[in-house]
Amino acid sequence: MSAHGRGIAFVFPGQASQREGMAAELLEHSAAASELFRRGGEVLGLDLAGVCTTGNQALLTRTDIAQPALLTTSLAWLALVRERGIEPAMAAGHSLGEFSAWVAAGALEFEPALRLVRRRGELMEEAARRNPGGMLAIIGLPDEQVLAMCERASAVGLVRPANYNAPGQLVVSGQAEALDRVAELARGARAKAIPLKVSGPFHCPLLDDAAHEFSRLVSALQINEPRFPVVANATAEAVTTADGVRQAMHKQMTSPVLWTASVQRMMAQGIGLFVEIGPGQVLTKLIQRISAAARAAPVGSMAELDGLCQEVNA
Repeated sequence: MSAHGRGIAFVFPGQASQREGMAAELLEHSAAASELFRRGGEVLGLDLAGVCTTGNQALLTRTDIAQPALLTTSLAWLALVRERGIEPAMAAGHSLGEFSAWVAAGALEFEPALRLVRRRGELMEEAARRNPGGMLAIIGLPDEQVLAMCERASAVGLVRPANYNAPGQLVVSGQAEALDRVAELARGARAKAIPLKVSGPFHCPLLDDAAHEFSRLVSALQINEPRFPVVANATAEAVTTADGVRQAMHKQMTSPVLWTASVQRMMAQGIGLFVEIGPGQVLTKLIQRISAAARAAPVGSMAELDGLCQEVNA
């Protein structure tokens, strides 16, 4: 079977999609996946397969472990999708997932990407210790109203939009007192305010120091021209050159994730089927909220992979 999908995009989940045992089925069914985890474990000096099969949730919430673990799991599922002859016209990833997309497009090799995301995780953890804070999902309000709440709350601390996830779902990031104020305002407007299980205030200026160090690493990185366009979080624009990849990586850590606009951009380019490759169904659900016309298929289990093959062949 071969499906070089004019209308197919691969999308990759970000941190918070990881879960205990997320690679157990993969490693049971795929020699290619086992080899990828073996290589990844060697690079990291860590029993990566163990972390992703029997590792506890506390270990997987550490940003420096969660990020390489999620990248490897997503790329192992990608190998199985490709074994079925399915290829995309475009790709994108949510936050950390963007690095999976760069590897999928051939812009980055697996092992340098793994080292990069582990260091990204370490830098984010260090920055979060220096500038404590968190992230809060506001559900049920227009973006403009949430932005106005951030403005009001900025009187008590820094708070900024971090993830434009879907209409009526905006994640904000910042200092604790300001987040509490936004939560109070949101609940007063009968919206939900849900704290995210993350270790810091990601995708906002509180990570400027980490972003500066990360940019230094990116500048020294070998980057290839992507084999297909990747829509970047920071701009919602399709990136097609090695220089464009580097620029997108420089912006990524402190810029908001423009997920709604990224999905709309891909649909405008003729994408009709979004394949979420990796654990969970977070992006599948967001895409369905963004557009009723979009088809989204998760691939984080063998049953879901079989379902994708049927969908593509239908």
